Amino acid sequence: MTHTKAGLTITLAKGNIVEQPDVEAIVNAANAQLRIGGGVAGAIHSAAGPELAEETRPMAPIEPGEAVVSGGHALPNDHIIHVLGPVYGRDEPSDALLRAGYENALSRAEENDLSSVAFPAVSTGAFGYPLDEAARIAVGTVLDVAPTLDAVAHVRFVLFDENALSVHEQALSALRDEATA
Repeated sequence: MTHTKAGLTITLAKGNIVEQPDVEAIVNAANAQLRIGGGVAGAIHSAAGPELAEETRPMAPIEPGEAVVSGGHALPNDHIIHVLGPVYGRDEPSDALLRAGYENALSRAEENDLSSVAFPAVSTGAFGYPLDEAARIAVGTVLDVAPTLDAVAHVRFVLFDENALSVHEQALSALRDEATA
């Protein structure tokens, strides 16, 4: 599914975040210490190689909603934007912190003059954020920020499975319909 707003193209795709060679930056659903972990963080660190952990060590810790940038190392992407999403039910207000994570990731992309960014579904794995609510916040934030972006022209949400893709498609359709109502 694809949607364009204010010159920003948003696409939704099922896939693996580390297999996005046509985007300048991928987003890591990071942990506070920016270390190898499970899920997205583990996959990105494994694919990028040990130099990633060496580069990010002095950047840690980061707070929920914060975003920092590193090189892509062995990945085909020039940059990795590391975002610490909220742990659902612990980091409050979780909706504002999740929104801040997406906003800050896009700010880091703008600061680095990046034209394309791929996001996973931040906080929906081990951090327990309900997928439908997280999808609405993620897609809504990107749509809200779109008019302020100069460098970023393409945002791709890379979803792990059919369910996550479907939930994000529903969120994008609902938000698009609300905007035209």
